[in-house]
Amino acid sequence: MDAGSRTERAYQRLRQEILVGELAPNERLRVADLEARFELGLTPIREALARLASEGLVSMEARRGARVLEASPAELADLMKTRREIERLCLIESIKRGDSKWEAEVLAALHVLARAPLPDFGERSALALEWEAHHRRFHTALVSACGSDWLLRFWNQLVDHSQRYRKTRLQGPLVARDVQAEHQAILDAVLRRDADAAVALMDRHLRDTEEAALAALRQAGAPAGR
Repeated sequence: MDAGSRTERAYQRLRQEILVGELAPNERLRVADLEARFELGLTPIREALARLASEGLVSMEARRGARVLEASPAELADLMKTRREIERLCLIESIKRGDSKWEAEVLAALHVLARAPLPDFGERSALALEWEAHHRRFHTALVSACGSDWLLRFWNQLVDHSQRYRKTRLQGPLVARDVQAEHQAILDAVLRRDADAAVALMDRHLRDTEEAALAALRQAGAPAGR
């Protein structure tokens, strides 16, 4: 395996562990521990950490190494406000530009998601990972016809960052939600080409997710942040 492949392997594994919560917010990332666990050398680990720092997933500390980016109510609020704006633009453009093939893709994505059993998210099970993949596919399908590579690039980055808060959200107070009904209502509005209704439903869907994560952060005593 060449040096580039080793760095890519370290980067992908670290990134995945951060996004799914296996590496907790503010957790110290000791290079020696990562070298031993990943069975890789010093250089690939350091290069992977630098790359993750450039994406805002890791913070580098002079003479103290690296940490997973801290989770805070202020950071989450800023993140989700930005995601709602980008998702609104993507959804409006997709409804305007999407054809019958796009409609079929959105229908198929929700059909698969609805048939997937809702798992116990308290555990990092294969079932939970499968459901999350189907959930991501549905949201991706909704915005996929927006016609802008830049919008989609921003959207994917924002979704990746918001995923970091999933585990935190699930450790907080349980709030009764019928997520499948929320998804179905969004889909129905999309198929009617009712952009105003679809955007309003999506906004509420994302705000409910944000509020659950904020409640969990406050319960855990997370710092307010900037």
